[in-house]
Amino acid sequence: MSAQIICSSCKTAYPNESLAYKCPKCGGLFHYAEFPPFDPSKTDHQKQGIWRFRHCLGLPSEAPEISLGEGDTPLLLSQTNYGPVYFKLEYLNPTGSHKDRGVALMTSHLALQGVREAVEDSSGNAGASFAAYAARAGIKARIFVPDYASGPKRTQIAAYGAELVRILGKRSDVADAVRRAADAGAVYASHAYLPHLLPGFATLAYELVEQLGRSPGLIIAPAGQGSLLLGIGLGFKNLVRAGIIDVLPRIVGVQAMACAPIWAAYTMGSAGMQWVTEGQTAAEGVRVRYPHWGDAVMQIVSESHGGMFAVEEENISIGRNELAFAGFYVEPTSAIVWDAIRQLAESDALDLAGGGPVVAVLTGSGLKSG
Repeated sequence: MSAQIICSSCKTAYPNESLAYKCPKCGGLFHYAEFPPFDPSKTDHQKQGIWRFRHCLGLPSEAPEISLGEGDTPLLLSQTNYGPVYFKLEYLNPTGSHKDRGVALMTSHLALQGVREAVEDSSGNAGASFAAYAARAGIKARIFVPDYASGPKRTQIAAYGAELVRILGKRSDVADAVRRAADAGAVYASHAYLPHLLPGFATLAYELVEQLGRSPGLIIAPAGQGSLLLGIGLGFKNLVRAGIIDVLPRIVGVQAMACAPIWAAYTMGSAGMQWVTEGQTAAEGVRVRYPHWGDAVMQIVSESHGGMFAVEEENISIGRNELAFAGFYVEPTSAIVWDAIRQLAESDALDLAGGGPVVAVLTGSGLKSG
């Protein structure tokens, strides 16, 4: 069923006719008036991947399903030095990252509105995902990326036929450039601004409970803009409301210390934001100085009695190597979860071994990093 999207500040309804990325009245962020609810009786097991949950993806009944087979990613148990951990292999989605779950929905929405051209900005994974799904939908894509984006990601974007626009400077400079294009009239298919992706990320929660046969006790995922972590949290809240699980699992977000605004605000309050910089980091996918979903992420992390962790740069490569030794070849952005597992195991605040299975989300393929 279709779900109403409104401005989170002034409550203006989302203008489908103009496909705005922010509220035209106040500049606020759009969100769901009520997040699309989950009903297990409406799950369509004749469909694959995220589309068996079509009833709670927030799309109108007439919307097409722009799909490349996203979802249904493996969940594998590993015995680590810190205890048993289940790894959710999101890097095995069609374009090599978790972004496909959300971008499939966003592109379906664009196709319904008859969009023929759109712009997007990305450090790599979201751009590659949108380039692929846009090609599938017959939409001409123009993707803005930072010049430092890894070569394989740039190659992947171009291979789908998208126009690649490389911007010198920081990730925030890329966001500024694409907003100028959007303000000049381009349709901005923004994975950072648009809430249409969130129900897609929520399917990860539904899948995990199916695969485990129970709720995780704790789930760990990287956080840049924060949409993945927020979507997962909203998915688990849906499962609580539906009576499938009793309580939220502890939701834990991870950032690179070089650019960790959500961690800083969560652990130190507004004072922590004073020293946050957009520093260089191998974890380019979470190098976001001003995350749009930061407040919502902190709320759901707090509500779940979870936490936020930041990883020092030298520990990112260690994590990537340790994961590779366990058979998981991931990009540095995914590898930050490894050090978070270590920190959790050594923390008095969170018990890694208690309260149910521990799940770590591996978001991006190592084949995509240079």
